[in-house]
Amino acid sequence: MSIPHVKLVSQLIKYGALASLYSIPLTGIAKEPSQQSKLHQIAQQISAQRIEADIQTLVNFGTRHTLSETQSDTRGIGAARRWIKQVFEAISAKCGGCLEIIEVKKTISGEKRIPDPVEVVNIVAIQRGMSDPDRMVIMSGDIDSRVSDVMDFTSDSPGANDNASGVAGVIEAARVLSQYTFNGSVIYAALSGEEQGLFGGKILTAHAQKYNWQVHGVLNNDMIGNITGINGVTDNTTARIFSEGTRVVETKTQARKRRFTGGEVDSASRNLARYIDTIADQYIENLDTILVYRLDRFGRGGHHRPFNDAGFAAVRIMETNEHYDRQHQDLRTENGIVYGDTIEGVDFDYAAKLTSLNAVSLASMAWAPAPPKGVEISGAVRASTTLSWQPAKDENIAGYRIYWRYTSEPQWQYSRWVDNVNEFTLENIVIDNYYFGVASVNKNGIESPVVFPGDVGSFDHNIQ
Repeated sequence: MSIPHVKLVSQLIKYGALASLYSIPLTGIAKEPSQQSKLHQIAQQISAQRIEADIQTLVNFGTRHTLSETQSDTRGIGAARRWIKQVFEAISAKCGGCLEIIEVKKTISGEKRIPDPVEVVNIVAIQRGMSDPDRMVIMSGDIDSRVSDVMDFTSDSPGANDNASGVAGVIEAARVLSQYTFNGSVIYAALSGEEQGLFGGKILTAHAQKYNWQVHGVLNNDMIGNITGINGVTDNTTARIFSEGTRVVETKTQARKRRFTGGEVDSASRNLARYIDTIADQYIENLDTILVYRLDRFGRGGHHRPFNDAGFAAVRIMETNEHYDRQHQDLRTENGIVYGDTIEGVDFDYAAKLTSLNAVSLASMAWAPAPPKGVEISGAVRASTTLSWQPAKDENIAGYRIYWRYTSEPQWQYSRWVDNVNEFTLENIVIDNYYFGVASVNKNGIESPVVFPGDVGSFDHNIQ
């Protein structure tokens, strides 16, 4: 952990159960789980040098504006996305064809920022799971870049941090994770059209719905390479995870139930964020993640939002301190201030650290069983709390862990291992005083995200 000693002691006192999330041997579980060792290996395999080379290549395309050149082999978004596809193909060749590489695209027109017909193309690589291939976790980054005028598609727009850093992270995660096999599927997505209206995310979301993908987590990476903010702070030890509270697709009936049972801060997206935060504490050296209880930066947006709009669990991972002189700016120097998103503003070690966070989170979720379904809770006017969930036909499951915390606490405080059952009663734990959740645990001790009871916390995006 990178957090100061005082904060560490405080957290260990508060979250003692959580700190052992992946390390306490459980009944019927290996004492030294091989998958836990592999998670540490994955964190160490991410290369800052490869990320730097990929960012430089993307910058060298001059501009990657959504409306830019598509025929040139050296300039514009067409050249950039063909290069990304070639890189995915090379990665797949090294793992014996383990990646299915597709273009998920649609022609967009009549929009404020895309008035004339433009084909928006996402480059997507799918690493199919061995036993549960329809269960998906996604890491995404945005291909496109822009300058001050969002409609200027000819000027140089290097987009080194926004968002070549995110795409380079996606590519590097694919390089490393393709060396392993998982139970669930991992998707690496380079999305287009973000600056023009989040179109790449909308297109991939529609594709996921069409093919009934069980998306249990979208990790959107948008600006993961800057460590010096316009506020004068330089910090390479923290990162932010943005997550929305209740689902935007929540029905009036669901909202009414939530009013009486809670769950405003326990959507699937919020518990996905908590899961990633725990991964940082357990596996990523010198990184403390900050959970931001908001969809995105104040009044701003990113490519996780279309997934949230459809009810999927999705978060944004990014740097803590932004430098606005390096975002959406024409390349220039005024009054001694240098403007523009050039590669000089990217810290490659930091980008690698955040890529490691993504890679380990993806691997952990893909090895873990699916989050429990049909989680319900009861316990009104009695001195015990009962949780139940649907039995799962998954030989990978060793059992479940029930979590609870005081309603004012941001992270899970207490937990109990309950074997491979589908109902358990916590004696002398009063339902009124806590929030509760359940996680699935595999035979190596790897856990799913925690699921809050009821529709509000379900990872099934089709809950209505």
